Amino acid sequence: MSPTFDVHDAGRVYVRGDRIAAVGPADASPPEGFDKAPLVRTGGTLYPGLIELHNHLPYNVLPLWQVARRYDNRGQWGGVPGYRARVSGPMGILGRVAGYIEAIVRYVEVKCVLAGVTTSQGIALYSNAGARRYYHGLVRNVEQPGVGLPAAGTRIADVEAEQAARLLERLRRSSCLLLHLSEGVDDAARSHFRALRVEGRRWAIGDALAGIHCAGLRGRDYATLRSRGGAMVWSPLSNLLLYGQTADIARAARERVLIGLGSDWSPSGSKNLLGEMKVAWLVAAQREAGLSARDIVAMVTVNAARILKWGGELGSLERGKRADLIVVNGLRGDPYEHLLRARETTLTLVVIDGAARYGQPRMMRRLSHDGERIEIGGSARVLDLSDAASDPIVGALSLAAARDRLADGMGRLPELARRMEEPGGAGVPLGATSATEPGTWFLELDHERLPGFSQRPQLSFAGAATGAFPELSGAGLLSDVVEPMELDPLTVADDGAFLDNLAAAANLPEFVGRELPPLYGQRPRTPRPA
Repeated sequence: MSPTFDVHDAGRVYVRGDRIAAVGPADASPPEGFDKAPLVRTGGTLYPGLIELHNHLPYNVLPLWQVARRYDNRGQWGGVPGYRARVSGPMGILGRVAGYIEAIVRYVEVKCVLAGVTTSQGIALYSNAGARRYYHGLVRNVEQPGVGLPAAGTRIADVEAEQAARLLERLRRSSCLLLHLSEGVDDAARSHFRALRVEGRRWAIGDALAGIHCAGLRGRDYATLRSRGGAMVWSPLSNLLLYGQTADIARAARERVLIGLGSDWSPSGSKNLLGEMKVAWLVAAQREAGLSARDIVAMVTVNAARILKWGGELGSLERGKRADLIVVNGLRGDPYEHLLRARETTLTLVVIDGAARYGQPRMMRRLSHDGERIEIGGSARVLDLSDAASDPIVGALSLAAARDRLADGMGRLPELARRMEEPGGAGVPLGATSATEPGTWFLELDHERLPGFSQRPQLSFAGAATGAFPELSGAGLLSDVVEPMELDPLTVADDGAFLDNLAAAANLPEFVGRELPPLYGQRPRTPRPA
């Protein structure tokens, strides 16, 4: 993934600290200081760490939600009873009960790592003392990436969301703003994009704007986005499951829009970015978009780094860049198609900032890393969660402990809801301190409306709003709505029902249900009739 897309059939990557010291063919002389460096033979193909630009991470403990009908825009499905019972209700409980909060953070972060994701959107926390911050863990988050990388914005103040001119000023002060845009496929969804026009040829679009979804854009909208420097973050599976359609990827490609990728969330999206890449590949081929396997891989590497303005630091394997890399077992065939056909069981190593965080036991031992032993699809792996700089809210919590705690909590959702509904009971920890104690932290559920901030611009336009869900009238007690649920498995390899449940989704196009399973090495599924 160098600027010239060089491929070394037999190559080596040299790492010093958190940086790549050199990349080149295996028979070339090593750089100075590496004559006696340990050599780790991977038997696989090396790629840059995957960069995800759209994910509501806390929700990724939830299994796939069977969407009852086809919707036209985002404002329609959040008010249905099934959403409260299967999505917002369970997260409203688990995200506010101490003891489960840290388990969620640990579990969903590991879910990223097991799919080769080294950067994603962050997990926001808030406290009853009024403080707000992002969780810092192993996976780099775009909103608070650390020294040397500009932070991306993901929320805008309401005053900026009300006028296109104010939003344009915000964009001029930003390096990157990841903003939900045209979430849906009807005229109301498109109106959110058209409302970005300030006057005449002036639009609230610049090279800092990355529109998430953009499913409602039509025709020359893509040229308008590209000509003013805007980018697009595509989440095709979530769009298909909710709306039966996704962005016009063929038109976006013809207009040379810079495109990134995100899996959105597990209730109506891929389990991880590896899966979303497969869906993107299938949709692009079916729509004859002219996008190659290399183009899809670029969406989660070099393109994503360009969108974030991180191109000098990440997104490719080059001298001087940060040592984020993954290894996929096997050496043959087109290397880009090899990654699109990769499964969680064929991912054999994940390195973040030069530290091996996950991989096959033999490679982790060779890199002098110990950690938690786990199994992925029956294959042994080692997970190294040790990090002195990690957030103390998670601390030394193991994956096994987090998984057990969450499985227990999700099986007791009605009971936990009743505890929260008692006077002073909201957020009561597991037999520990009260939620009224200063400094108690909760998960910020960014798929809900945040006071004072928006991820979805509410600019003035003619048409129905699509950014905020309608209030549920007479919704009743949460304890009467939620039911026990199962924790979403970490990988497709460990979820025997995932592809069957996906094929049963009412809005999924037939070709996805038929062609996606073979990319996981499984038989095609027959989607249910529309």
